[in-house]
Amino acid sequence: MQPQGKNPKLETRNSKLSEIIVGTMNWGVWDKKLNTQEMNHLINICIENKITTFDHADIYGGYTTEEQFGKAYGESKISREKLQLISKCGIQLEGSRTNKIKHYDYSKEYIIWSVENSLKNLQTDYLDVLLLHRPSPLMIADEIAEAVEKLKSDGKIIDFGLSNFTTSQTELIRSKTEVSYNQIQFSATHYEAMLDGSLDYMQTHDIRPMSWNPLGTVFREDIEQTRRLKKLLVQLVEKYGVGSDTILLSWILKHPSKVIPVAGTVNIARIQALMKAVELPLDNLDWFAIWTESMGKKVD
Repeated sequence: MQPQGKNPKLETRNSKLSEIIVGTMNWGVWDKKLNTQEMNHLINICIENKITTFDHADIYGGYTTEEQFGKAYGESKISREKLQLISKCGIQLEGSRTNKIKHYDYSKEYIIWSVENSLKNLQTDYLDVLLLHRPSPLMIADEIAEAVEKLKSDGKIIDFGLSNFTTSQTELIRSKTEVSYNQIQFSATHYEAMLDGSLDYMQTHDIRPMSWNPLGTVFREDIEQTRRLKKLLVQLVEKYGVGSDTILLSWILKHPSKVIPVAGTVNIARIQALMKAVELPLDNLDWFAIWTESMGKKVD
């Protein structure tokens, strides 16, 4: 099957992502093991609910999930212009592709090859956003920039960004090529990015943050922090008439850096409720109440 969609090579435009992104890490063999029909159905459900951006990485499913998604997308007959595709590259998993040890590769040749391989697997001819998955101590900014500029000039990516990069690492890459996104961990339980200057830096340099694991550990760990938050969330659910997931996403969305949450759920009911967070007018006092309960103390 030929890749779907118009090549944006001659277009001068930035990618326009949905206000919430759906993460695909758990779609394949690493967790839910969705088949082609199930993936096809989920893609349609997301788009019907205005969640049109899909976050991938070449390593998901041990380098298998992109191809599985691409097969489902190809069979869906959905127009390429109706969705946006993000992928990441750079991590080399141990035991895969003859790798003897987990490491990173940001050579020009590898970045270009990885993008071309993702395009083939996803059955498209361009990515809306390419992200470098994690920083490498050995990365050479000039070489990365050369790869990015070639991929852009060839119409194979529209925008470029980073994932899990610090401000100094971002500045290094940004000194050589435009950085439009940085996907970081940010949630009510992991709020350090708004205190250590990361989100301030991104606002200053017009870099849009994405947040992986946007619900944090509220529903994963039974510790004092999560107990405090759950107790407060009971009250807020009653006040706003929405689920606790929606409130936690709204807490992220209220930050002025315009964070885009990457939601990894495959539960259809939860997907259908995700966009309620965009419309929820979370009160400032409730925003600070969530932060206070997470910290376990009053703000200074």
